[in-house]
Amino acid sequence: MFTAQSPADIPTKEQLLSLSGLEFMQGIRDGTIPGPPIAKVLNYRVDAVEKGHVVFRGTPLFDHCNPMGGTHGGWYGTLLDSCMACAVMTMLPRGQIYTTLEYKVNLIRAIPTGTEILAIGQIDHCGRSTAVAHGEIRGATDDRLYATGTTTCLVMAPNAQT
Repeated sequence: MFTAQSPADIPTKEQLLSLSGLEFMQGIRDGTIPGPPIAKVLNYRVDAVEKGHVVFRGTPLFDHCNPMGGTHGGWYGTLLDSCMACAVMTMLPRGQIYTTLEYKVNLIRAIPTGTEILAIGQIDHCGRSTAVAHGEIRGATDDRLYATGTTTCLVMAPNAQT
């Protein structure tokens, strides 16, 4: 996966709306569409994409530590928000987009820096105007549970006339 290096690398609205959400996420996974710049900053990448299911693979680094030397809760939150919302994205037909309305994260235990994790997002419901998904952060080698989350997303058709 390569990430956008400048605003010019971000797909245009027209490019985004010309693909289904599944096609868009597969493009990021396959490297034909740039991933978001935050993926580089937070050291994660798209690892697997299926309809209703997305897995990110990442590793918290020293740069992601809080003042006490532990992995910052915002790292957990960003990975869960991203994988859950991308699971929603895979359900959307061409011409629709989403945005996160709210998400909740439960931190179960500390992720030691340098520990590779999987952030797994799974769809629970995708309707005409809202979608719900859940997620987990697990150790990539030992399947240890580090955090869980839930999200509600607003589904929109930006070209629809009201």
